[in-house]
This record gives sequence, structure tokens and C-alpha cells, in this order.
Amino acid sequence: MIRLALISSLLLAACAMAPGSQGERPTPIYEGVETSLLEGDLVQFHVSMRGPRTKGDVDQYAACAAAQYALIRGYGFARHVRTTSKQDGGSRTADAVYVISPSLPSGLRTIDAEVVVADCEVNGIPTV
Repeated sequence: MIRLALISSLLLAACAMAPGSQGERPTPIYEGVETSLLEGDLVQFHVSMRGPRTKGDVDQYAACAAAQYALIRGYGFARHVRTTSKQDGGSRTADAVYVISPSLPSGLRTIDAEVVVADCEVNGIPTV
């Protein structure tokens, strides 16, 4: 009887951890980045993804793109100006604007490009 209870408990635990179970969240699908230089060091990023786990996922995707773009241009920093996002079914898009800079810009929402790109790589978020 104890064996049966133990086997039943193990089977229930395996079902709870199985793919497709209610507690599992889908892996986001990053669909790409479009980059536009607006003026001077002001850059716009359009990003899109499917299956974001949170609303912040698309914002983080845009920050990853901005950080990599800053590094590509030889800059070390970026400052977030604004982001607008929208959801359409399972897809989420964002339109983000950043100022890229060779030195730490003033403002509250600044990012160190090397640190952000490294964090994006660790978390599997693609960059430009």
C-alpha cells in the first residue's frame, strides 16, 4: 500500500512538471528589430515578439537592441527617452527611443551598454 501511494505521488509530480502543464510559461519568440537613426544620437527601435511572459519582456528586448546598437556605434551608454507598446493577440510590439552616448548621460533611465548586452546574452534575449 505504501508503494502504491509513493508511485502515485511520483506520477502526480511528474505530470505537474510535464511540458504543457498549467504552470509552464511559453518561451518568447523574438521576431526582430528595426532601427532608425532619427537625428544626431537619437535612435528609434521597433521590436516585436510573440509569447511574452510579462509586459516588461518587450521593453527589455528594446533595451537589449539599444545597448547593442550603442556598442556597434562605439558608444558605451544609452538613455531611455520613451517606449510605447501594444498587444495584438499573442504578439507584442514596442516603439522605443533612446539617446546613445559615449559617456554616461544625465537622466534617471540610463544604461551601461556592455552590462546590458551581457545580461541579455545570459537571459537569451537577442540584440541587434
